[in-house]
Amino acid sequence: MTLLKQSTTPILTQLAKTFIATRELTNKLSITLTTEDACAQSAAFASPAKWHLAHTSWFFEKFLLKAFCKNYLDFNDNFNHLFNSYYKSAGTVYTRKHRGLLTRPSLETVYAYRNHINKGVIKLLKSCNRKLHTEVATRVLLGINHEQQHQELLLTDIKHLFWHNPLLPNYHVARNDETLSRGPQEWIEIGSGIYEAGAEHKSLFAFDNETPNHRVFLNKYEIASRTVTNKDYVDFIEDNGYQNPMLWLSDGWDIKNNNEWQAPLYWIKDDKNWSQFTLGGVKSLNLAEPVCHLSFYEADAYARWAGYRLPTEIELEVVCQKFRSGNHFLETEKLHPSVDKNDFNFMGNVWEWTNSSYLPYPGFSPPEGALGEYNGKFMINQMVLKGGSCLTPKSHIRPSYRNFFYPQDRWQMTGFRVVKN
Repeated sequence: MTLLKQSTTPILTQLAKTFIATRELTNKLSITLTTEDACAQSAAFASPAKWHLAHTSWFFEKFLLKAFCKNYLDFNDNFNHLFNSYYKSAGTVYTRKHRGLLTRPSLETVYAYRNHINKGVIKLLKSCNRKLHTEVATRVLLGINHEQQHQELLLTDIKHLFWHNPLLPNYHVARNDETLSRGPQEWIEIGSGIYEAGAEHKSLFAFDNETPNHRVFLNKYEIASRTVTNKDYVDFIEDNGYQNPMLWLSDGWDIKNNNEWQAPLYWIKDDKNWSQFTLGGVKSLNLAEPVCHLSFYEADAYARWAGYRLPTEIELEVVCQKFRSGNHFLETEKLHPSVDKNDFNFMGNVWEWTNSSYLPYPGFSPPEGALGEYNGKFMINQMVLKGGSCLTPKSHIRPSYRNFFYPQDRWQMTGFRVVKN
């Protein structure tokens, strides 16, 4: 976690405003949920909305208020156990798959907890002595970015929960956007050479897994100007892509068969027509939209079928650095991938699978203490995704950002684009 060393007095003032705005947005995203919605858990990999609301507050309490406020008293002595996610060095952890059983504390109590933490953080920022400016600012900025991650998780977890309800309820009222068509795919050539990867030195903030900045040699490649669309993927399905073992990695073939995958998550087949469950309810499948809710295995199988491959994370990062474009994030409030007239957008819309395992960069060193558990200990058995999605706050994403999920995961807004040599 990196914060530029500069005068932090104006940073603390701005952080206070950003902190409140971030916390209010999380409340806004959850305010329409019923108590029952907020408590339920659809799968072991997902979490109840109430848990997200409490955990993000626990993070500020544990790593900021208890660290820098003298004589700080916990809001509730039990919360360190209930809402600690995976910081084993910070205390015991309540079993993840049982989070939906936490009917107590009540949702009302969790909101009171959030208000308590808000007041504590603002008070700390106003009274922080000069010796602690940089360290406090670093922790607050980390907590803000951590909460932004959970804003997206909250939405994807609610979507997965509502998908399991036979009523297929709406989370929000979907906008009736004009259906657009996309132009032909273009290829962007990137020449052979040495490129920089990782967090830029001028960045105000970066997670530890984006560091250190380093140089990488790349051979020449061509990358698609847009992500794969629903139409592209329907062609793969209709050509028996899910039935051809020659297209699939061995683990992917077994997982596909064991889970009876025949299409992306949330797709519904009615006679010859496809529809799609969204946070705005069920809608006809727009063939021009980016395909999403795919596992790495499905993306990889499609790329083989099409005669291409998935990009490495550095190949995708280099193009993100070049174009730095993207206009469909959480702020648009559509909460669903959008057809974009400008194909040269490499951030937003859908997270993009890469063919890179989630591993440390050369020279990576996690922070000391419990915060060292944030990213480093997950650098095994997962794949890197880049670019952000329509559920990612725009201020949260950058070319160096490294998201990571298991290759079988599909409940996130995951899509992909292809590369050719």
